[in-house]
Amino acid sequence: MIHDHDRSGYFGASDVERIVGNWSTKTFTKWWMVKEGLVREDIVTDAMLAGTHWEHRILEFLHFPMIYDRQIIIEPLKLRVNLDGECNETIYEVKTYKNENGFKVPKKYLQQVWVQMYATGFRRAYIVAYGLQYEDYDNYYRDIDEHRLSLHEVNYNEVWVEEVFLPRLRYLAECLENGKFPMEDKWQTRS
Repeated sequence: MIHDHDRSGYFGASDVERIVGNWSTKTFTKWWMVKEGLVREDIVTDAMLAGTHWEHRILEFLHFPMIYDRQIIIEPLKLRVNLDGECNETIYEVKTYKNENGFKVPKKYLQQVWVQMYATGFRRAYIVAYGLQYEDYDNYYRDIDEHRLSLHEVNYNEVWVEEVFLPRLRYLAECLENGKFPMEDKWQTRS
């Protein structure tokens, strides 16, 4: 559960889609302005609120001696990773979704967890998916339905982390430190 909503100055595991994506878009420019602290993004949706409020209850349902909400900061990479839960060197990343849509693990969730695994050194992780029904968005105290809960094991992808993610993150951290806008063509000439 995120308590500090200031996303400037650091890159999070959930930023992976921007870090490894296309840097020449308006979306990237807006995201970079948030990282620079020039713009504050305060978007809150019903889905975001529900995910935040259900997160601990979903993890509690697993009945593990869970450590909640640990934050790891890795300098000079400007990497700030927030874990939903961990137990016995295993990461548990909670994702809620509309139950009627079903759940398939998207690539960006795998990449997010790979970054968490890199930051912690843990090599076991699960995405804990929970399908929310319409009533769950208005009542965060309904019972957890085990039939809507699924665990998806994530295997660490060291090649992707070392060859794709970290080189781009290092360059972005340098740009953030020096107050420069990242240019994909300049980064590619460094690789």
